[in-house]
Amino acid sequence: MMLRSVLASKLPQISRLSLRVPAIQYSAAASIPAPNTQPEVHFNKIFINNEWHDAVSKKTFPTVNPSTAEVICQVAEGDKADVDKAVNAAKQAFRLGSPWRRMDASHRGLLLNRLADLIERDSAYLATLETLDNGKPYTISYSVDLPLVVKCLRYYAGWADKNHGKTIPIDGDYFCYTRHEPVGVCGQIIPWNFPLLMQAWKLGPALATGNTVVMKVAEQTPLTALYVASLIKEAGFPEGVVNIVPGYGHTAGAAISSHMDIDKVAFTGSTEVGQLIQQAASRNLKKVTLELGGKSPNIILSDANLEDAVEQAHFALFFNQGQCCCAGSRTYVQEDVYNEFVERSVERAKKRVVGDPFSLQTEQGPQVDEDQFKKVLGYINAGKRDGAKLMCGGGVAADRGYFIQPTIFGEVKDNMTIAREEIFGPVMQILKFKTLEEVIERGNDTQYGLAAAVFTRDIDKAHYISAALRAGTVWINCYDVFGAQAPFGGYKASGNGREFGEYGLEAYTEVKTVTIKVPQKNS
Repeated sequence: MMLRSVLASKLPQISRLSLRVPAIQYSAAASIPAPNTQPEVHFNKIFINNEWHDAVSKKTFPTVNPSTAEVICQVAEGDKADVDKAVNAAKQAFRLGSPWRRMDASHRGLLLNRLADLIERDSAYLATLETLDNGKPYTISYSVDLPLVVKCLRYYAGWADKNHGKTIPIDGDYFCYTRHEPVGVCGQIIPWNFPLLMQAWKLGPALATGNTVVMKVAEQTPLTALYVASLIKEAGFPEGVVNIVPGYGHTAGAAISSHMDIDKVAFTGSTEVGQLIQQAASRNLKKVTLELGGKSPNIILSDANLEDAVEQAHFALFFNQGQCCCAGSRTYVQEDVYNEFVERSVERAKKRVVGDPFSLQTEQGPQVDEDQFKKVLGYINAGKRDGAKLMCGGGVAADRGYFIQPTIFGEVKDNMTIAREEIFGPVMQILKFKTLEEVIERGNDTQYGLAAAVFTRDIDKAHYISAALRAGTVWINCYDVFGAQAPFGGYKASGNGREFGEYGLEAYTEVKTVTIKVPQKNS
C-alpha cells in the first residue's frame, strides 16, 4: 500500500518524485547510503520459539530477484505441520503465568521500542534486501517503507499500557469493571507488495495488547520478514511470542485460517483469498480482519489545480509499480479539463524512469514476479480489446526481469474490464464525467470500497463528495497519505476491520466484564 512524503526537500537525488505532503522524519534524512546491490541473506528458515528450523517436510522453495528473474536463494517451505509447531509454541507462550502473560504492559511497549530501534539500526541492510526480493526502488525502501515501519512500531509501543477497561456504575450493591484482554494466538498472513510495512502493521497492535503471533509471509518476498525475526529475538521477546513461517497460501496460509487453536486471523491481500479465509475461519468462529482489494476512484474536478492534480494522480496510480491495494486506479476527470489532463498525464508518464531499482534515479522497478507480470500485460491487452485508447506504454520495458512500461488508457468506459477489475500494475485508466452526482454514482458502482480521492479548490464540493463516497479512506487534494495514528480499512469487498490508530487495537482484544457483590455501594 502506500505512503506519501515530501522527499524532495530532504533527498535532492529523488526530487523528481515531487511528493508534496508532510515529510516523513527519519534519522538519516540528510542522505541515502549507497546500496549494497548483493546483500548477504542471513536467514532462510522457519522461526519458531526464537529458533531456526528446517521445514518438517525438508522442502524448500526459491525466492526470485524480479529485476533479473534469477533465484536469490532457497527458503524453507512451511506447511500444516510447521504451522502446528508454531501454534503450539504460541499457545505455550500465551499460557497463564507465562513470562509474556506476566510481563508489565509498559515492558511490552519497551520491547516494541527496542525492536523499532534495531530495525532503524539495520535500515540500510533491510532496504537493500527488500529491494532485492521485491523489486521496489531502493530510494523508496529506505526513505519511505523503513521509516514508516519504525513509526508504526513506536506508535503501538506507546499504546501498550494505555489500552485499558473502565469501572461502570451499574445498579445495585455491585462493583463492576471491564478488562481489555488479549485475544490469544493470532494468525497473520501478509502480502508481498509492502513486506516490511505489512509485517509492522500486523505485529504492532497484536504485541502491544499482549497476544502471541503465528505469521505466514508471502512466498514471493520472505527475506526481510525473516531478518526481522532475528531482531525480535535480539530485542528480548520471550520464546514463542512471535513465530514466522514462510510458505504458500494454499498450504501454510490455509492451515492458519482453519486452525482450531488460532483465536484470530488477520489477512492483507486479494478479495478472492480473503473470502476463502473468512470461510475457513468460521470453523471455530475466530475473529477475522481483512484488508483486501480496491478499485479506488480518484476524482479530478475542473476547478482543481491541474498541475498538482496530474502529479498526484500519477503518484496515486504508479507508486510501488502500481502494486497498491488503494491505488487511484479509476481516474475520473471532469469533461472541461479532460483533454488537457490526459495530455499532461501522458507527458508525465513518458518521463517516468523505469529500470534498475538500486539506481537512485529510478522511479519504477519490476513487477514482483512472473505471474504478476503476465497478469498486468493481460489486462493491457484487455484494454485494447475492449476499445480503450492506448495513449502511451503498453509493453515490456526491459530485456530481462519483470519490467512493464508506464501505461495510460484514455476513452475508458465503466463497463470495460480495466475499469472493473483490480490490475495491480502500472496501468492508468482515465475516464470522463460531467456532474458531481454522476461521478459519485459511478465512483460507488464497484464491489470495492477501500479508498478514494477528490481534487478541487471548492471545500463544499470536497466535503459533499467525500461524504457520499462509500470508501474507508477519502483523500482531498492529496493521495496515499498515511499515519500510524489514523485508521485504514475498507467497505464492501475491500474487507472488514481497521488497521492503524486506536481503532487497530480493537480486533486484538476481548472485553471482559467483571461484577463483584459488595456489602454497600456508595457514590
